[in-house]
Amino acid sequence: MSETFHASRWTKGNHLFSTVIEVTDTAVVRRKRSWFTVNEISIHLSKVASVRIDTGLFWADILVESTGGSDPLTSHGHRKADARRIKELIEAAQSRQTK
Repeated sequence: MSETFHASRWTKGNHLFSTVIEVTDTAVVRRKRSWFTVNEISIHLSKVASVRIDTGLFWADILVESTGGSDPLTSHGHRKADARRIKELIEAAQSRQTK
């Protein structure tokens, strides 16, 4: 199982290359492209401490914090429904791992 969510190109920092968040069975991955590079951050689902969604008028920002204390995974410009779906997938995967 893997679902991919793209940020809107109408938001700051996503005009040319939109940020992509992928939620798999084992990890949450954020990919941010630029002209010549790809910045990829991943957090294993067992290491996710919290998922925060900040909603605005049109878009939502997502903040996924890890238990390791490293930099959180952040992304802005996602649809509100996509942000809620990302949170649901992470929480569902974590509950499956604890069983």
